[in-house]
Amino acid sequence: MIYQNIDLDQIDLNCPVPEEEPERQYYYMALARSLVREKSRELGRPLYACTQTFGCQMNARDSEKLEGILEAIGYEKTESEKADFVIYNTCTVRENANLRVYGRLGQLGKYKKKNPHMIIALCGCMMQEPQVVEKLKKSYRFINLIFGTHNLYRFAEYVARALTEDSMIIDIWKDTDQIVENLPVDRKYSFKSGVNIMFGCNNFCSYCIVPYVRGRERSRKPEEILQEIRRLVSDGVVEVMLLGQNVNSYGKNLEQPVSFAKLLLEVEKTEGLKRIRFMTSHPKDLSEELIEVMAKSKKVCRHLHLPLQSGSSRILKRMNRRYTKEQYLELVERIRKAMPDISLTTDIIVGFPGETEEDFQETLDVVRRVRFDSAFTFQYSRRTGTPAAAMDDQIPPEVVKDRFDRLLEEVQKIAKEVCSRDVHTVQEVLVESINEQDASLVTGRMSNNTLVHFPGDSSLIGTLQKVYLTECKGFYYMGTPVATEEK
Repeated sequence: MIYQNIDLDQIDLNCPVPEEEPERQYYYMALARSLVREKSRELGRPLYACTQTFGCQMNARDSEKLEGILEAIGYEKTESEKADFVIYNTCTVRENANLRVYGRLGQLGKYKKKNPHMIIALCGCMMQEPQVVEKLKKSYRFINLIFGTHNLYRFAEYVARALTEDSMIIDIWKDTDQIVENLPVDRKYSFKSGVNIMFGCNNFCSYCIVPYVRGRERSRKPEEILQEIRRLVSDGVVEVMLLGQNVNSYGKNLEQPVSFAKLLLEVEKTEGLKRIRFMTSHPKDLSEELIEVMAKSKKVCRHLHLPLQSGSSRILKRMNRRYTKEQYLELVERIRKAMPDISLTTDIIVGFPGETEEDFQETLDVVRRVRFDSAFTFQYSRRTGTPAAAMDDQIPPEVVKDRFDRLLEEVQKIAKEVCSRDVHTVQEVLVESINEQDASLVTGRMSNNTLVHFPGDSSLIGTLQKVYLTECKGFYYMGTPVATEEK
């Protein structure tokens, strides 16, 4: 297995373990690889690994890294949780996410009784909560490995230990300033990829657990990001998604600060790269510089995810969002003036502690005035460990449900109207897959992230196609190909 000019089979395991990263992890990949081969010979079959991802796109990207390391070690990928190695990459934004993991762990315990050499690992945000780790230690003793969000790069080292040690391995870091590059990644798509530009969050919204489990903001150096993107493009990637909890604050903590807008300008220079997406943008620090760069760009997609959370300035203050309703609307106006064709999507929470019917009507007012292409709507979920969870004026569930239903109805009605604006035009579509319902169709996305289904075959996957949008079906289009060659 060769990765970044490192041949794992040529690493001398009799030498001392390297102290520096990523060389230390290459050593442990080679060691784990030899252990997997030995076990495979003993069983007379390959060893299989299953990765289950809960949560956001940051977690999805982390799972690609986990799978890349497992592949380098010699495991074959499977969707079955009866595998030889199962890892859950967990989310903890809402407490019911934790409950889902506990429920599925019970089933894994039954599988392990039938397959004693099975290794079960847990990582991700949920593991950063001390009470969770204590519960796992007490009630789920069959788990082999537990680690958190800050030390994911040490996965190969932990796997090597899990293959040789019988005891539960737990390594949770409270924080880190370390970013380790050049480790294997097994991408889900050959033609598009997420790229982490920063980790952590400094915003401390009163309802959110993320800063406590992901740590403080730390940005990758621009040259390392650009090097990764160039490498991806040389491997067939035409679209990248720049990932961060708040990309607008990228670069502030670097030795030589760089704005997110300037990073975008550099990314755009990458030859062969066709599309650039990013998320998530916090309204409080979306700069005029960024709007200008987006407006002039030929590669940055015409889609901006701009979480609102609430339309009430009073509730926004309680949420610690650090902008008002008026400031949000003014920002949208500036964005739309610079980019009339921009697709705006958002996140909205209803039923936040203290929210009155008047506050809720303020949210509906913003929805009607902005006319979002789509919105992720959430009923407020009390999250232990956040300031909002300790607020006295929690809203009764039946009131929250009523407001949620009314909001959803309004969002969907507007979204259907907004989505239809491009019907009977020719748009460029990045083909992503064969259509799940009709194998004679392919499915792709426009620059504004809207789905399009049109006649085609698997040879089109990963290419940009001109498509005439014949009919709007509410939240997606049916189309006819205008040209079959890639732009």
